[in-house]
Amino acid sequence: MPTMKINDINIFYEIHGNGEPLLLIHGLGSSTQDWEYQIPQLSKQYKVITIDLRGHGKTSKANGPYSIRGFADDVAMFLEALNIKHTNILGLSMGTATGFELAINYPDLVKSLIAVNMSVKLSVKTFGERKQFFIRTLIVKLLGMKKMGEFLAPRLFPFPTQEELRKKVAIHWAENDKKSYLLAMNSLKNWSVEEELHKIKCPTIVIASDGDYTPVEAKEEYVKKIPNCKIAIIKNSHHAVPMEKPEEFNKLVLDFLNQI
Repeated sequence: MPTMKINDINIFYEIHGNGEPLLLIHGLGSSTQDWEYQIPQLSKQYKVITIDLRGHGKTSKANGPYSIRGFADDVAMFLEALNIKHTNILGLSMGTATGFELAINYPDLVKSLIAVNMSVKLSVKTFGERKQFFIRTLIVKLLGMKKMGEFLAPRLFPFPTQEELRKKVAIHWAENDKKSYLLAMNSLKNWSVEEELHKIKCPTIVIASDGDYTPVEAKEEYVKKIPNCKIAIIKNSHHAVPMEKPEEFNKLVLDFLNQI
């Protein structure tokens, strides 16, 4: 099992293919295994590197607190240890937040950024916002990660034909460490890079599902604040679009990368 000692943790990672590096960063409660529909296709043209973020998958379950900037610092040190000085980055959800932090704070490291289904700020101030965090926290603390997976699966994959995907994500979610999941979830509370978007200088594409948690309109607004950025919308899709619409998603990724 390939791991690398970074800061106070052992980071699990995999490398597939050859060529220019492309780092894939998963979302909250996810891991390298959820890129299974991307790795075979993307690794035909790129050296695809997948990692498990702090507290996720097979990476160490370190004590908190966690932060999005901390995830980015871990990734930057990991890439330095691999002697990778310039890489394309593909992030989903919290992985996109980590990618934003890397592009802002380590601009020389990021050749391009593919930002999938993420806002540039997560406020937990209104009653509705607090309620969403409270519900997730309550489910995890009282019922465990298996129930959390069962709660999320139909929201990620609501169509009748997606039963196998619902089963898969529920199984994967159950593998999460409860404490680490809550630490990672709390790292998103009131996180924001909204005022720093102008610092992102690399070519960027925002891939947005029309059925994502964050409205397409909100993404269209922040795309205007990133100097070299465009948006692509995948219709009839939801938050976990790499699993839901892999062929359309992979084509968007490769078309973007091949043009820069």
